Amino acid sequence: MEYTVQKLGSLAGVSTRTLRYYDEIGILKPARINSSGYRIYGQGEVDRLQQILFYRELGISLENIKEIVTAPSFDGATALKEHRKKLLEKKEQLELLIANVDKTIAVTEGRMTMSNKEKFEGFKKKMIEENEKKFGEEIRQKYGDDRVDQSNEKVMGMTQEQHNEVTALAETITVTLAEAFKTGDPGGELAQKAAELHKQWLSYYWTKYSKEAHAGLAQMYVDDERFTAYYDKEQPGTAKFLRDAIYIYTGIKKQ
Repeated sequence: MEYTVQKLGSLAGVSTRTLRYYDEIGILKPARINSSGYRIYGQGEVDRLQQILFYRELGISLENIKEIVTAPSFDGATALKEHRKKLLEKKEQLELLIANVDKTIAVTEGRMTMSNKEKFEGFKKKMIEENEKKFGEEIRQKYGDDRVDQSNEKVMGMTQEQHNEVTALAETITVTLAEAFKTGDPGGELAQKAAELHKQWLSYYWTKYSKEAHAGLAQMYVDDERFTAYYDKEQPGTAKFLRDAIYIYTGIKKQ
């Protein structure tokens, strides 16, 4: 069966403007253009649109979706299985948040009590899932599933006091690193203080610290543009500066 822009938009619940934009950026081209100049979509395009909407639901950018669905190695069946897995994870997180809200309502109405740990379980689960979505593949490849799973378990077991501590520590690192960057010396006192604070920050998430892993993470801040963008958003070059400071702090030579 074939569809015009209007019919496909109506079928999928998206605007014709969106479909035209997808055509413009090359993520969803029509099967053909008919003699009247209308875009015509076939079954293959319908299936691709479904995949695109699945990925969008998971919060993936159009740029990344395009790379995924246009790759020669893209397998629709495998992608659907992965979609299902991610959606089940999202469902679990939503159910946890709903249960959290229900408990909180019951507490406010005096029908039950709720520990501080219980109050924040849903939010910690959401943070873990967001990190997995953004960086999970790279982190798991670098450190292995066991270490990442152990780290996630440690986060889930974090008390509110520990959460407050690590949040405050992250802010201190940001301020210290910004001041250290101005000195231009990754081996200086301020830069080494930032590296030490960064180690302390990691201790809240890692079950075991190693200099090699610390240096490897610092290198990834430079190699992965997403990490680089985070550290360089205020002062370009900060990611490399932090990497160099951590290499000096750990005594590990740059690769």
